[in-house]
Amino acid sequence: MKRIGILTSGGDAPGMNAAIRSVVRSSIYHDIEIYGIYYGYQGLIEGHIKRLHIGSVGDIIQRGGTMLYSSRSEEFKTGEGQAKAIEQLKKHDIEGLVVIGGDGSFRGAQKLTEKGFPCIGIPGTIDNDIPGTDNTIGFDTALNTVIQAVDKIRDTATSHERIYVIEVMGRDAGDLALWAGVAAGAESILIPEFPHDLEEVTEKIKRGHERGKRHSIIMVAEGVGSANDIANHIKDDLQVETRVTVLGHTQRGGSPTAFDRVLAGRLGAYAVDLLKGGQQGRMVGVQNNQLVHHDIIEALKLKNEISDDLYNLSNQLSI
Repeated sequence: MKRIGILTSGGDAPGMNAAIRSVVRSSIYHDIEIYGIYYGYQGLIEGHIKRLHIGSVGDIIQRGGTMLYSSRSEEFKTGEGQAKAIEQLKKHDIEGLVVIGGDGSFRGAQKLTEKGFPCIGIPGTIDNDIPGTDNTIGFDTALNTVIQAVDKIRDTATSHERIYVIEVMGRDAGDLALWAGVAAGAESILIPEFPHDLEEVTEKIKRGHERGKRHSIIMVAEGVGSANDIANHIKDDLQVETRVTVLGHTQRGGSPTAFDRVLAGRLGAYAVDLLKGGQQGRMVGVQNNQLVHHDIIEALKLKNEISDDLYNLSNQLSI
């Protein structure tokens, strides 16, 4: 393989730049030309393709976001759009493609593979919702961003004796809310994977009041529902002051943690190795600290598992 392309697609995640850097420099190390495809699959269709060199990825390992930019493409979901994409790849003599993103990005990579163009997917999403890997690039950074915010909010919650309901990202996955809730000492954690009872939440707050506690942090994953609705229920039931904080896109930005930088470096180099070895339609990941790869579609058919033990621990620690 003499030429490889790389693109980022879907939502950005801290550590994507570190992964791009790893793919670029690993390719050059193996005497493979590497081409950056800007603006995701839409950029591929439109031919926004440029050769990258060692210096192209200098001074980006510490930066959040993605130097290749990202976008979502409805056109690429069509057979005609995919044909245009492959035409652009052939025009630039690109023989393999590395795709960094989440499940939607991986489905695009699989479509290209099915049409005879080899692709490898690298999981990059703060949601940590890709089966086949223990961690996705960006999850650890987003987790630390949430924890820092909650620590600051708790200071105000304590000073004013209020209930704060904090909504975090994650789509239909509760990993971010669960891990952040345990790490920040939230009194209740509501995630899509487990049923929740708002009466139980208010009862826990009442028990805290009875022993002198006058503030609480309620962590809510966005897939559960509106944080405002939950806060209003608590307010009406207990007649206490509540406040809502939706952390939003602050969770997707910022300099990646050491963990995410190292993870990105390992997965980027591994993706290049797989393409060199003739693999295609695979996703890379880490399980039990070992590099692994799986068929993309087979991996996506699996249900993302969340830790029952961690969820039970959160309930145990927040009595």
